[in-house]
Amino acid sequence: MKSYSKKIKLKGIENQWHTIQLPNEVFQNMNSNLTDIRVFGVTAIDTIEAPYIHNTSKAIDANSFISFNLLNTVNNAKGYFYTYDVKEKETINEIKLSIKDTNFNWLITLEGSQNQQEWFTLLDDYRILSIMNDQTDYSFTTLKFSDTNFKFYRLLIKSPEKPNFESIEILKKAKKAPQYRDYTVRSFNVFQEEKNTIVNVNLKSRAPLNLLELSVDDKIDYYRPITIQYLVDSVKTDKGYHYNYRTMATRTLSSIEENSFQLPGTMAQKLRIIVSNNDNQPLKFSNISIKGYIHSLTTRFTEPATYFLVYGKTNDKAPNYDIVKTSISIPENISSLQFGDAINILKPKIETKKPLFENQWWLWSILGVIILLLGYFTIVMMKKEI
Repeated sequence: MKSYSKKIKLKGIENQWHTIQLPNEVFQNMNSNLTDIRVFGVTAIDTIEAPYIHNTSKAIDANSFISFNLLNTVNNAKGYFYTYDVKEKETINEIKLSIKDTNFNWLITLEGSQNQQEWFTLLDDYRILSIMNDQTDYSFTTLKFSDTNFKFYRLLIKSPEKPNFESIEILKKAKKAPQYRDYTVRSFNVFQEEKNTIVNVNLKSRAPLNLLELSVDDKIDYYRPITIQYLVDSVKTDKGYHYNYRTMATRTLSSIEENSFQLPGTMAQKLRIIVSNNDNQPLKFSNISIKGYIHSLTTRFTEPATYFLVYGKTNDKAPNYDIVKTSISIPENISSLQFGDAINILKPKIETKKPLFENQWWLWSILGVIILLLGYFTIVMMKKEI
């Protein structure tokens, strides 16, 4: 335990299995990979290690692709109609369109029917688009809507020219939504630099970041490339501090999608968001929200002891536990443990031997004596030679 920097006493251990939900404060002292987490138990004669499974509250996808037939394709002054017959009556909530065309901006109407006589509107004037030029490469062609289970679906693309489809997928996107923990934004400031808008974000403490949400006040259409960076370190120079940032994600800020961006779980406290405006007016940002997955440890306790959550070791490797590799029956609804206060782990003092002569005058005196002796013997030898 003495090789780690922090420990927190665990309270309420009554069963073999418990959950430890990591509090925000521990991330400040953990390494970037979260591999320096241990659960140690202290007894009167020994220190034991309790194994755990590290869990995160990320989303769970379970997509089901639905078989369908294209019944007909017609067009009129409104645009191009496509009617699809779902082979089995299945619930769907998403249609993915892969379109070969580029640089389009089309409105779509999607309808559903059980008998092709009475149609019900699912989406109306829903926008799909593609922008490809020297500045932007962006497309949005996925139709998202509430769960429906019609037998027939009719798609109207309001385009004067026939779209060139590469493929189409009808699916039910079953997803267990992720759970997030909000991280307090201490401050954020916005300024303009040439044709870019720079947003600096300062969090209250360091944490693993998984979601960034931007609130844009402008009601116009916009499609802006953005780069999301995090502060790696800073160097003090004669002109002040120089900050080194590293890119964690590149995305597109768009008025037709939610400005919510997944991040790769990077440990950071300061962010910089660069919005490329090109020749457009800068956007106005009213709020920024930063979130992260909830990290928890499913832990097995086999011996009575006083247990601590221990962390804070820069180059520590991830533990290697059997319970991670094997199928173990874990009880449902296991209880979470409570925490004591985080305290520093005292390091043993390293005794350094004091130098023989702490005062430099002793060294100068010895050197003086040596010089005098060398001079005396030199003179004696010279006299003998004479």
